[in-house]
Amino acid sequence: MTATTAASSKGRRGGARRHRSAGPLFVAPFMALFLLLFLAPLGYAAYLSLFQERLIGGTAFVGLDNYVRALGDPQLIHGVVRVALFFVIQVPLMLLLALLFALALDSGLLRFARVIRLGIFVPYAVPSVVAALMWGYLYGPDFGPFAQLSHDLHLPAPDFLSDSWMLGSLSNIVTWEFVGYNMIILYAALRTVPEELYEAAAVDGAGAWRIAWSIKLPALRPALMLTLLFSVIGSFQLFNEPKLLMSIAPDVISSSYTANLYAYTLAFTGQQVNYAATVSFLLGLVIVIVSYAVLLTANRRRTS
Repeated sequence: MTATTAASSKGRRGGARRHRSAGPLFVAPFMALFLLLFLAPLGYAAYLSLFQERLIGGTAFVGLDNYVRALGDPQLIHGVVRVALFFVIQVPLMLLLALLFALALDSGLLRFARVIRLGIFVPYAVPSVVAALMWGYLYGPDFGPFAQLSHDLHLPAPDFLSDSWMLGSLSNIVTWEFVGYNMIILYAALRTVPEELYEAAAVDGAGAWRIAWSIKLPALRPALMLTLLFSVIGSFQLFNEPKLLMSIAPDVISSSYTANLYAYTLAFTGQQVNYAATVSFLLGLVIVIVSYAVLLTANRRRTS
């Protein structure tokens, strides 16, 4: 082996080593932030959930006592059931609207499609706090536009903030906020479908409805699954909207109206940090179970 060949081989080995070490170096900043901002607080919360602050004796280790208490806590159970009902009501409607808007925009039959797409997406850019305050004004039984219109027509004002209407009112706010976000995900998935499939279907005599049913909807299954998982997480973490509407409907929305709101109240109002950490962990477990059930159901339908 000549000196030139040996130097070249040594240079290639050195370059390969540098390439192998480049990957971990690029990932290191993310991993550091992930450990610092996610895993470390999560671990600390798990540590707190194993203790209890007592009037006599101070903070004491109680093991799983907080979890046993939480599993029998009627306020937590009612909050979880309420957000589960919210999920059943709101998510199908939101995803159906997002799907219809995405299919309409992808059809190419709409005039000013870009303006329409932007108009549907804009509510997602509005902070949820602003959206809740705005809809709270619209829902107002004394000062909102619906109440004023009912007064002008000499009709009873609809009480959107009553106990029987509240869950639907919250669903409307969240749907208004997130239809555009889910529409963009579905629309982006539709744009990846090759045009040759549409052309071949048209040559075979398939119409617009047949193409949508046989080509577009099957292509959207992964994107629909993604939006459904996001919706599971978002629904069970419902917080901003009920928290803000609580000030104008305190008799309907209590401090335990949702599980997330209950954990917040325990930590920052009741100063029960240890029990709040326990409630948060159980809520996370519920989200994991529901998400896994959704994935398992989808996989079974795909393989059947």
